[in-house]
Order: sequence, then structure tokens, then C-alpha cells
Amino acid sequence: MKTIQGVLWDNDGVLVNTEQLFYESNRDLLLPYGIDLTPKQFFDWFLDNNYGAWHLLLGQGHPIELVDRLRAERTVLFAQRLRQARRLAMPGIGQVLAALRPHVAMGVVTSAYAQHFQISHAATGMLSHFDFVLTREMYAESKPAPDGYQLGLQRLGLAAADCVAVEDSPRGLRAANAAGLECIIVRNQMNREHAFDDAFCVVESSAELGAVLASFVPGMAQAPPLPPRKLEAFL
Repeated sequence: MKTIQGVLWDNDGVLVNTEQLFYESNRDLLLPYGIDLTPKQFFDWFLDNNYGAWHLLLGQGHPIELVDRLRAERTVLFAQRLRQARRLAMPGIGQVLAALRPHVAMGVVTSAYAQHFQISHAATGMLSHFDFVLTREMYAESKPAPDGYQLGLQRLGLAAADCVAVEDSPRGLRAANAAGLECIIVRNQMNREHAFDDAFCVVESSAELGAVLASFVPGMAQAPPLPPRKLEAFL
């Protein structure tokens, strides 16, 4: 049976319910240019691959200066929407973290920049559960490159075989696997249709995630199951 000493967590879509807000921020900035970014395009271009949607503007003949301006506007817009949102914590995830914390080391490896990460966790109460947080500024290549997870393993001081990653995106899964980590995928609104064939397992809820992680820690009691709950509205 697999045992672990450490867990490395993705952030957006795993700890906090922020991916819809990021999708809407991108979509709303592109709409004035006749581009209606769909959820499927967002998943394919942002969560599966890592090239975004700016190529659509460039394909229309717009200059790179417009892309740079809209990228800066997106940073501001997304931050505003995070501040306006209520209850960003994924349902039940705080209970999972609290149950694990006495037993394993834990860190966050996120593609979010520090500004957005800090805003999204302003009211979650989760950060005390982690030994460290690695935001996008702190490592070289973003997911699906393994750089963030490799640095996370260094910070934990543990081998990949003694840890597990928790993700929700295909590129996050590839990053974890490339770093030698087995990876648990958490289902959410954005990734519902993706197969995740290379995942260690795919779970449907925080309660199921807690049970799987508890099974990796000898002697750890599983967190009691949570009642079904609909994801909180964002705004």
C-alpha cells in the first residue's frame, strides 16, 4: 500500500473556486474584439495547454502592444473579481487540510501570481496548514513543465515517491508526473469531461479526496464524509 509523507497542492480549482472568474475575465476582455471565448476553448488553451487566447487577437492583425495592454488589464480585472467574490474556498477542503496537517508536510505549487493568490486566500483560513507556497514568480517554467513541483519537493526535503500531488488540470497533471509525482485529480465544473488517464485516481469531492489521502497515512482516521453541497456562487 502506498504511504506518503508530503502533499503538494495546486491552488485554483483545488483549494479555491477561482477558475470561472479567470475564464470570465479573459472572455470579457476579448468580447469587444468580436471574440467570444467559450468554456471549452478556455479549458483547452489555459488548463490543458498553456498558451492562452491572445493568438486570436494576433490572428486578427492586432499588434502585440494591444495584447500587452489587455494582459495588464486582465491582471487588474481578475484581482477586482477575486475581491468581490464570496466564499472562494472549495467546499470541505479546509476540513481535509486540517485532518492531514498533523501527519504530513504540505506545500502549494501554483501557477497563480502572488497578488492573486493572496487575494483569493484573504478569508479562507487555509494558509496556516502549509509549510510554504510557491507562486508563479518563484520558479522558471510554468506547468506543464515540472519546475514548480521539483522546487516543491526540494522545499519538502522528500523524494517524489514519498509524496503525492493534488491537481485539477491536464497541464498540472503533466507537471506533477514529469516531476515523478503520482497525482490525484479533483473533479470540478471546468474539468468534468476530461479523462485524466495518467492520474493516480480521480475523485469527485473533497470528502472522497480526504478519504484517499487518509488511506496513504498509516493510523490516520479518515475525515467524516461531508453532506453534498453545491458550489458557492461567485458574485
